[in-house]
Amino acid sequence: MDSSSRVIAFDCSSFRLYMDGQVERAAQRMETVPAGFDADTGVTSKDVVTDVATGATVRLYLPPVQGAATTKLPIVVFFHGGYFIVGSAGEPMYHRYVNSLVARARVVAVSVDYRLAPEHPLPAAYDDSWAALKWAVSGADPWLSDHGDLGRVFLVGVSAGGNIVHNMAVSVGVSGLPAAEPPRIEGVILLHPSFSGEQKMEAEEGEFWRANNNRWAVIFPSATGGADDPRINPMAAGAPSLSKLVGQRLLVCTASLDPRAPRGAAYCEAVRASGWRGKVEWFETEGEGHGFFVLDPGSHKSGEVMDRVVAFLADL
Repeated sequence: MDSSSRVIAFDCSSFRLYMDGQVERAAQRMETVPAGFDADTGVTSKDVVTDVATGATVRLYLPPVQGAATTKLPIVVFFHGGYFIVGSAGEPMYHRYVNSLVARARVVAVSVDYRLAPEHPLPAAYDDSWAALKWAVSGADPWLSDHGDLGRVFLVGVSAGGNIVHNMAVSVGVSGLPAAEPPRIEGVILLHPSFSGEQKMEAEEGEFWRANNNRWAVIFPSATGGADDPRINPMAAGAPSLSKLVGQRLLVCTASLDPRAPRGAAYCEAVRASGWRGKVEWFETEGEGHGFFVLDPGSHKSGEVMDRVVAFLADL
């Protein structure tokens, strides 16, 4: 069957997803750049296989270290965006973003490469992310054990990665992280997170909401309750209480022209209402769209988002 006769579930500049599970990806969203030394930031990165069975990898980032430095640095576990369908830790814009974040914030970063849908339907991305998080906080690599502070771990994600961050934070809050010396996840950052639900919010754009739910149905056919599965709708009936979120601080960033923004703001309010004892911060950029700070990192407003993230990591 040719593409002209198939029903489109979701169509954007990054990919076209059909209801029959076929996908056409934009070539630029699948490009990668190698790890290594970044002359602009002084950050060094390397790729590490974390699961031979699945071929899962992470990209580790280390800022310049002076001599035999003994001060341990916070650890950021980062999850890239891309609708669960495109992108990778090595995608140029995410590699550039993490290099900049590591240099500015003086952190060690673990950027997670999870399997992509629809070839690997959800929950594969969640399973890979959970396995990578457990690997990261075990201090398995010398960059983490020698330079990382397992008492100051942060979860950071963009778009679909922000959704993953929420799910990791809930999972840790409910079940903990197995380790000889349990790590401490201090903070959680959701950047333009992707959420949805079976019922459209009044402030949501109807066309995007419908297409987003169609996308979810294709990439996660076994989801419980469709778009009211707790993994895409944290406020759904039966979802784990948001009071279970791990960490002491939460930052959610949204953009006023992003159709996902109403769900991000509602998520903050729901966390506050849940009785969660941490500090909730919400930061919205006016006049910008989804993921603008990754697409155009040199703009003034992108700099404001980076400043907010860096300050959060430094607890300023």
